[in-house]
Amino acid sequence: MAAVAATGRADIVAVAEPDDASAAEALALAPGARRVDGLDALLAAGVDGVVIATPSAAHAAQSIAALDAGCAVFCQKPLGRTAAEVAAVVAAAERADRLLSVDLSYRHTAGMRAIRDLLAQDALGRVFGVDLLFHNAWGPDKPWFYDPALSGGGCVIDLGVHLVDLALWALDWPEVTGVHSRLLAKGAPLADPDAQVEDYAIATLDLAGGAVVRLGCSWGLQAGRQAVIAAEFFGTEGGASLRNVDGSFHDLIAARHRHIHEEPLSSLPDDWGGRAIVDWLGTLCDAPRFDPQARRLVDVARVLDRIYGRA
Repeated sequence: MAAVAATGRADIVAVAEPDDASAAEALALAPGARRVDGLDALLAAGVDGVVIATPSAAHAAQSIAALDAGCAVFCQKPLGRTAAEVAAVVAAAERADRLLSVDLSYRHTAGMRAIRDLLAQDALGRVFGVDLLFHNAWGPDKPWFYDPALSGGGCVIDLGVHLVDLALWALDWPEVTGVHSRLLAKGAPLADPDAQVEDYAIATLDLAGGAVVRLGCSWGLQAGRQAVIAAEFFGTEGGASLRNVDGSFHDLIAARHRHIHEEPLSSLPDDWGGRAIVDWLGTLCDAPRFDPQARRLVDVARVLDRIYGRA
């Protein structure tokens, strides 16, 4: 909300927030807004766009309701708990001809944009391997994250969604020809996906053309730091990596690799946290109609379904 307010391109007119302290914080950022009770009241305020930051189980239905009402939507990830839910939202956006975007914010780091530019120029040669990591030493602090009916899964749908999106987006959406995964909870194989969620996961994605993506993510891992975040791309003519600094969730830098040598692609500070929503806002102001790139959200969700064994 602070990022949106800072652009000066939007009037924040209404906030629906059940928690009093959070509502007060939001209204301090948007003093011209009024507090309303729920999504229906937001839509009744005649808004052009809605930002959805509710628990995951509500995302699809709320997004569809907003799109059906003629509003553009910016939703927190995941857009849906399953690929079927995500596809239903994308279909609603296309039917309503309204802009739909999801807060896949790591795309908007300076480092990942630099890496994607290298890949688009074939500067790394033929990319044959990608290693992706996102380990959170703590894990979520809300009980609903641990209920698969409300969350859709554990660390994969919470953190892995960023990793899968980054790899496919950076490589210009290759077909995923195979998926192999192992999901664990408290150090043991996930026994009942309907009753528990995974807190450690590894997966291998086989891509058309022969490249292999290795993914690892977790909650509560005793990693010796707050977080381990990395996206590393290996090609026949070089490599590139995005990595977090000193266990930070926010300080991320990229580098290009030539054998044992490394050269920076980005530097700190890099205030990327609000760029995804600002990008959505700019598009909303200039071209609010359906963006076909939203269909890629379904591609990512289908990979997650395969990691979970739901496909």
